[in-house]
Amino acid sequence: MSPSGVESIEFGAIRLTLELAGLTTVLLLLLGTPLAWWLARTRSALKGPVGAVVALPLVLPPSVLGFYLLVAMGPHGPLGKLTQALGLGTLPFTFPGLVVASVLYSMPFVVQPLQNAFSAIPERLLEASATLRAGPLDTFFNVAVPLARPGFLTATVLGFAHTVGEFGVVLMIGGNIPDKTRVVSVQIYDHVEALEYAQAHWLAGGMLLFSFLVLLALYTLNPGGVRRP
Repeated sequence: MSPSGVESIEFGAIRLTLELAGLTTVLLLLLGTPLAWWLARTRSALKGPVGAVVALPLVLPPSVLGFYLLVAMGPHGPLGKLTQALGLGTLPFTFPGLVVASVLYSMPFVVQPLQNAFSAIPERLLEASATLRAGPLDTFFNVAVPLARPGFLTATVLGFAHTVGEFGVVLMIGGNIPDKTRVVSVQIYDHVEALEYAQAHWLAGGMLLFSFLVLLALYTLNPGGVRRP
């Protein structure tokens, strides 16, 4: 393959990875913020089980999660039957399938920093807002969210960076389709498998530099708020 062709493949994988990470992070913030708020404030008996489900990707092998997602989203799985009934086809080996898998796999890296930030808000501030006749939504958006800003920064950076570095789940769900599901981590694997170490070094070195810069920025901008989920 010509050098220009190789560069096209590499940048195609990089573009797809950034698109996946960006969309996944936005969805995680939208879905994870109310979930984190509920986990931080609730006294329900469901808090433990829900928190455990959210944290499962931290201890579950990616191949296990990917396998069950593949079964669930396949033509005979419950999610697959639903998407087919809606005329959407099946999600495995598609970009939307990668997004669904990435949202589930990176969930704790967004929810847990937000939950920690919400839990750290003094109760008296929320009570003071209520005494000023602020409704629950006003209190959340005007008091809780500004005070939890460091948690939002941590959650955004960790969610994005973790999605960029995914391998097992995206390989199980997306396979290795150029310009559709082949992300950087899979591209590196391809290069190593083909003994193309120079190309693998180029991408792996870029990933290493990216990861370092992300964590450096996070520790610099939010030195007291970086905690491993």
